[in-house]
Amino acid sequence: MIIVHVMDDHHYLPRVAGGLLRRALEATPVVVLMGARQAGKSTLVQSEPALAGDGDRLYLTLDDLSVRDRAVHSPDDFVRSAPRMTIDEVQREPDLLLAIKRAVDEDRPRRPGRFVLTGSANLLLMQRVSETLAGRATYVTLWPLARRERLGFGRPGIWGELIETPVEGWYDLVRSQKAPPADWPTEARLGGYPTPAVELLSAEAREIWFDGYVRTYLERDLQSLASIDNLLDFRRLMRAACLRLGNLMNQMELGRDTRVPRTTVHRYLNLLETSYQLVRLEPYSVNRTRRLIKSPKLYWSDPGLALYLTGGEPSGAHLENLVLLDLLVWRHAQVPRPEVLYWRTASGLEVDFVIEHRDGLVPVEVKAGGRPGPRDLRGLQAFREEYPDRFLGGLVLHAGREVEWLGDRILGAPWDRVV
Repeated sequence: MIIVHVMDDHHYLPRVAGGLLRRALEATPVVVLMGARQAGKSTLVQSEPALAGDGDRLYLTLDDLSVRDRAVHSPDDFVRSAPRMTIDEVQREPDLLLAIKRAVDEDRPRRPGRFVLTGSANLLLMQRVSETLAGRATYVTLWPLARRERLGFGRPGIWGELIETPVEGWYDLVRSQKAPPADWPTEARLGGYPTPAVELLSAEAREIWFDGYVRTYLERDLQSLASIDNLLDFRRLMRAACLRLGNLMNQMELGRDTRVPRTTVHRYLNLLETSYQLVRLEPYSVNRTRRLIKSPKLYWSDPGLALYLTGGEPSGAHLENLVLLDLLVWRHAQVPRPEVLYWRTASGLEVDFVIEHRDGLVPVEVKAGGRPGPRDLRGLQAFREEYPDRFLGGLVLHAGREVEWLGDRILGAPWDRVV
């Protein structure tokens, strides 16, 4: 039996991106909220108090065919329908951005927060978009729910506190966390899309939801971005990519395994990234003495969807993906924005994630086991030796319960005490 838990209409989970959204409303005429379909963009713009309490603000969605028809045939009149507007799914009519640009440029003085736009695609990466609203817009990214957002804390993990706290204080900081413990395979299966992660209580209901999501994404959303000749090839590539979470992105290998031409693989991967499904993690490339790997690593924006696409069991790569999702939620709400990268040498030394903030570096290693051993520290130790002046401290996140020092400025901690 499928059990569906319907949330109270008045229950709104605060999102980390809401803080940046509120600041952006006071700074620029246009705020663009981007993220994957069903990540919660519409809920955020209709529930965020700074927007929901604005009686002059008109909400319109281009998913409504009659609304979209108005936008296509009378774009300048459309964008002047109200003093302030929220336009949902704006990627369905990219030419509307030209009318918004004209309206903003004619506005003297410019009114901050006049337009709020949402899009299920990265407008900055879309080939059809010629207008980026440079100098007029702030871009805010809404990722799927981080664990502490899902719990109602309205925040990501403690990355900011770790960076601001001297490494000697990390032990007490981590031990003081009140977030409840979690089973990471369960968390990976839930993912971060609000409906399966919060509202659906059975595994069967979540499977049905993910199936519908993929079908809608393939048969509807993708067609608004680009023409896909063979949806079966595209879905096969999605599955192959999800089987390689945490691995270097090798387009030739993906093409060979899926029997898709390399040029098509390249185009499909770009579409997956544009629609906020695939995440390319770039390498930390400051090289002193070691030859570093320069290819990006491949992750998915939602580990629950990645697991559904492969039909497999959670692995250590899915725990890495959970940690990365939390890092992305935190990173994209910061100004200035820190970097989240990885580090790997040609000899095989590796650090899963490197946080670069101002002049400091925090390398993070993720282990699905319960007790890190000496081999688990090799990458962090090599990184510390390579960048001694910028090394703030290293973390080994694991599935155990102990918080303990594992080496000089390297702390081992349960993943759910940090994320």
